[in-house]
Amino acid sequence: MPGAYSADFWYNITETENADLRGEDMFFITCSRQAGSLGYEIIQMLVKRLGLEVITHDFVMNNWLPEIADDHEMRMLAESPRFFLKRSGTGMTFAEYLETRLREMVTKQSVIIQGLGSQVIFAGDPDALHVRIIASDTVRLNRIMQTHGLEKQDARRFLELSDRKRRRFIRTVYEKDWADPGLYHVTLNTDYLGVTECVSLLAHLVEVKTTAAVGPGGPDSTEESDKAFSFRHSSEEEFAKILDMYNIVWEYEPRTFPIEWDAEGNITKAFSPDFYLPRFDTYIELTTMEQKYVTEKKKKVRLLKELYPGTNINIVFKNDFYSLLKRFGLREPGPTVHAERPERNEKGNTLMKEEPGKNERNRNR
Repeated sequence: MPGAYSADFWYNITETENADLRGEDMFFITCSRQAGSLGYEIIQMLVKRLGLEVITHDFVMNNWLPEIADDHEMRMLAESPRFFLKRSGTGMTFAEYLETRLREMVTKQSVIIQGLGSQVIFAGDPDALHVRIIASDTVRLNRIMQTHGLEKQDARRFLELSDRKRRRFIRTVYEKDWADPGLYHVTLNTDYLGVTECVSLLAHLVEVKTTAAVGPGGPDSTEESDKAFSFRHSSEEEFAKILDMYNIVWEYEPRTFPIEWDAEGNITKAFSPDFYLPRFDTYIELTTMEQKYVTEKKKKVRLLKELYPGTNINIVFKNDFYSLLKRFGLREPGPTVHAERPERNEKGNTLMKEEPGKNERNRNR
């Protein structure tokens, strides 16, 4: 589950991120679907075409959760998403137990996971294909009226309850928006695509995804492009080496967050964290500056968290960073001086300094 990580996280990185346990041909699909979108029919045909097992909410409720939940707990889990955050007799929350079982499953075989927050659990996983199946409200309404024999008013109520339940589970357990397009590789609109067309598209995507080369910086990276990749600071390159050692997927400065605006709404200050770790849904900002110079960086992190709730970001400070270098034998700690990276607005233009001549001007990495 997403959340803040302590400094111990970085010292125990080998325990939290195991070496790749999956075979080269292993893959899995997470599928989120709206009621009346033909998602069920698409999944069933895809299961037959690819010869995969499908993990559903009913499967989990009937096979996995009864292993750690009594009858009362099972009733609560069926009724309340919030109960998934309660601790079970194992010491883990029910949500953590579910995530553990899902992660174990995808290391053993290729599967399709229907719902269960899997698009969040496996965000950034290179072996995953995240799919959402939708349709317009009008089309879904007509389908539900036909398949369930309901009057229009009852069918509309059915859709409202179904959408609310799915949205609430993701929001409550994972603090994410079920409809966020950023959670998915592809969204299929069955207003215009039939079941067979959707299945053919997904089967082709699986074939492409399992044969495409994936490098440490993301899909389709090549050895040549990796060599050409340059960091702004040597400390960032060294940190990336640590991540690569343990096959942790990372993105370098993938997003810039505006954090201050002037009276006319123009961006005056923005913040681009150094790294994003998709699997942990966490941004990392490195600083090898002396402790007395990190006040401004802490302020930026605080503003980012206030303006973008739910965004996880950690600062790796000088002592933590040098301990990592020493642990992995990359280089001996020593003084390093780098020029400050200029802040930029959303158009990529360098922003003016607020008051040149102050300590801020001399911030070092």
